Amino acid sequence: MSSPPLRVFLTKAQDITLFELSKADKIPQRTRDRASALRLSSMGWKVKKIAIYLNCSIQTVREIIHRWEKRGLTGLWDAPRSGRKKKWTTEDLAIIEQKLETESRAYSSNQLCNFIENEKKINLSERHLRRILKKNYIDGKERENL
Repeated sequence: MSSPPLRVFLTKAQDITLFELSKADKIPQRTRDRASALRLSSMGWKVKKIAIYLNCSIQTVREIIHRWEKRGLTGLWDAPRSGRKKKWTTEDLAIIEQKLETESRAYSSNQLCNFIENEKKINLSERHLRRILKKNYIDGKERENL
């Protein structure tokens, strides 16, 4: 005997919230896909059809529906990832950039590390600072996605 098909039933307010989440720019793509999957399920789409439409596995769609049933709206977002939080922010990078633009001299990574430590109390290694700068700048031009 097979189990009944998985289906979500949404209130009008929940449907509107999920629609807005699925169209929001600042929301992660995975969260938007989960919101879309739930809306499609509430419209009567079967799990297999939703999986094909979203280009994911049937099991993923099932997990989305179960997460919704257990945790509601908070179940749409991923849990925080493991690992250490970064010590620097884009504002710190902007301070370094401003220093490099306003002064007409060259700085070594050691000098920039000392500067950011004295200015913002952030202790970065020279290697790490070089990696940050290399990641965010190509040929002296700032990347667009900063």
